[in-house]
Amino acid sequence: MSQDAKSTVDVAVIGAGPAGLTAAYQLTKLGYDVTVIERDEKDVGGISRTVEYEGFRFDIGGHRFFSKSQEVVDLWNEILPDDFIQRPRMSRIYYEGKFYSYPLRAFEALWNLGIWRSTLCMASYAKARLFPNKTIRSFEDWTTSQFGWKLYSIFFKTYTEKVWGMPCDEMSADWAAQRIKGLSLGKAVLDGLKRSLGLNKRPNDGSNGQAKTLLETFRYPRLGPGMMWDAARDHVVAGGNTVLMGHSLKQLSQDEERTWRVTATRADGSETTIHARHVISSAPMRELASRLHPLPETSMEASALKYRDFLTVALMIRSDDLFPDNWIYIHDSQVQVGRIQNFRSWSPEMVPDPSLACVGLEYFCFEGDGLWSSSDEELVELAKKEMQILGLVDPETVVGGCVVRQEKAYPVYDDSYADNVAAMRGELEARYPTLHMVGRNGMHRYNNQDHAMMTAILSVENIVAGERIHDVWSVNEDAEYHESGEEGERTPIEDLLRAKGKATIGPDRAAALNSERAVPRPINRAA
Repeated sequence: MSQDAKSTVDVAVIGAGPAGLTAAYQLTKLGYDVTVIERDEKDVGGISRTVEYEGFRFDIGGHRFFSKSQEVVDLWNEILPDDFIQRPRMSRIYYEGKFYSYPLRAFEALWNLGIWRSTLCMASYAKARLFPNKTIRSFEDWTTSQFGWKLYSIFFKTYTEKVWGMPCDEMSADWAAQRIKGLSLGKAVLDGLKRSLGLNKRPNDGSNGQAKTLLETFRYPRLGPGMMWDAARDHVVAGGNTVLMGHSLKQLSQDEERTWRVTATRADGSETTIHARHVISSAPMRELASRLHPLPETSMEASALKYRDFLTVALMIRSDDLFPDNWIYIHDSQVQVGRIQNFRSWSPEMVPDPSLACVGLEYFCFEGDGLWSSSDEELVELAKKEMQILGLVDPETVVGGCVVRQEKAYPVYDDSYADNVAAMRGELEARYPTLHMVGRNGMHRYNNQDHAMMTAILSVENIVAGERIHDVWSVNEDAEYHESGEEGERTPIEDLLRAKGKATIGPDRAAALNSERAVPRPINRAA
């Protein structure tokens, strides 16, 4: 992989995550000169990268390869034709030493909780139904009104607050209604009783008001999602283009002829300057605004954008395996860990030694807080201690540990984010028609991997057409997208290229364009 960038290219791409590399891959196929700038010294893929440590491979958060867009699926198959495996999907909730199905099955939950606690749960539920809260404003209000305080405190409150870093009574109720669809406690308990008595053998298929089932299997690269993006990078380089690793964006400006001047720096202080007709940026909007020269008028709005950060502590453990799940949700206030990945369940090849298990404890945090600022050694010890508290692992069986930090993992949807994003977008699109913002952080949108790719695909088509024939900002998706459903029909990029910008939005693209993924917002926005 050459580090010698051409001084002048057609397109400079900032960031080698799914959006940036998808754009670079498509442009390379079309014969465009492209240079990709990536801050990481070693790994491409962004949040979808795979980190390797002493032969063990770690997925950053877990990435299932499923999309309703056949166009995206075909692109995955094109980039990585021979290395997908089909894996069983299993994830459960862990609470006080017992596993609970996810999504929650009320009858199973009550059975596991025992007679006394189940009685309290049902009494709490009955109270909520008999004396309903007529003023539903928060996530806490909505969930307790549906399930009662006891079940809410066990199965909703702790994990939700760990992930998002704000109290449930400050999150809007509309997010709860979107996130917890189709589950009625009374109907679920009745259904569980019927099943236990053999009176109801019809599977839950999402019909007739049932809660929709999750996908039972999913595809996954045998060496982790980073395998996909390593392959995409290799295709870009093999096509005569460049991926500059270990380069951070320093400044972005235009000359009098509207050609972009992109300056990037390395850790040793050396600089690389690239001239380009177009720039595709997947850099965080806050960072992009601070690097533009002159500074945008909306730079203050951009600087107010916030992010939720994330770190994984991987433990190598002497054990064949600990649990069959791909991951488990930790609903226990005694520990800070929010979720635990089981890397062998994602792919056996993620773990090099069959006598060792490897798990990743995920901690949701803010950059600079106590967790984020802890040393790697402190975090490994914390992970060992918490696994012992949970009763999952004897610390004496832990033979190694590794910490992976991921800054800006989740864009925060606070009360002002939408206005701030709209202001910056409006200014930059009006002033710089050849600057294209893509991906999760590039658009401050809580997109999945395939939706980030779709923003790149549409941006490339805009570049080819010479005008904005697609509204890239319409790409977003709700959380249910990856849980159920089928793939759509394909609208290949080649058809668009032949028509030079005269393509239409096909069914598969429509699946990724017309809804918004559910993300909690502060209560005052819903007031």
